[in-house]
Amino acid sequence: MGLKRNLLNKSEALSDSFTEAYNKTLMQFHNFIVKRMFGVAMLACPNRETFYEKIGGNNDKVHEGLLAWVDALQNILNQLNIFYASGAYDKGL
Repeated sequence: MGLKRNLLNKSEALSDSFTEAYNKTLMQFHNFIVKRMFGVAMLACPNRETFYEKIGGNNDKVHEGLLAWVDALQNILNQLNIFYASGAYDKGL
């Protein structure tokens, strides 16, 4: 997940973290137009300092809370992935 990658790599730009996560997950399911739209969206992504300040500050307490939230979200995503795989939807329609 892009946010977790960014939390663990304190020198990486948000857009780089999100792009890397997109490339490893959703990109394979998207056509040329959607891929380009994602690239344009990343141009509007705030820088790391601004993002973390807006959600509570760029400090250990905020990062710990975000990591706990991201881990909980990953558990939900894992369950969804199992469900999709059981119906053979994990490779797209």
